[in-house]
Amino acid sequence: MQTTAVSTPVETQVEVVRSFDSTIDSVWKTFTEPDLVSRWMLGPPGWSMPVCEMDFRVGGKYENRFRNDDDGMEFGLSGEFREIAPLRKIVQDECYGGGHTEEDMSHSAVVTISFEDHGGETTVATLVEYPSREARDAALATGMTESMEMGYRRIDELLAG
Repeated sequence: MQTTAVSTPVETQVEVVRSFDSTIDSVWKTFTEPDLVSRWMLGPPGWSMPVCEMDFRVGGKYENRFRNDDDGMEFGLSGEFREIAPLRKIVQDECYGGGHTEEDMSHSAVVTISFEDHGGETTVATLVEYPSREARDAALATGMTESMEMGYRRIDELLAG
């Protein structure tokens, strides 16, 4: 099983690096096709993604809503794609919030996802830049990186199947 490396390069950033035993094309698809994203980006067991919408182009918007299936609590991530270099990099704005309105999506970040081919193995590096150290620390306190690893294990399963 692959391991996930988490670091904080500077006080406003979190970097998560993970390799997958698959081609770059296959891994890219899991990050860029809504039907695949909705199958892995779920966090802990008992959560679902009732909304996964992506207009995957520069300037296009996306929205992901997550639901705790036991108590109905929801939160979301939304944003806009800033840069797309096919099979190499995605840069997107990301707003996080508990409510359903844009005003509730209060914590913003810039996310850069880089893909690197290593001859049948693909490394994905996700760098999240927060507006402040406090915002970064608050995101880390949510269990963000642990949830990312849960999702990455689901990607392993998707790629193997």
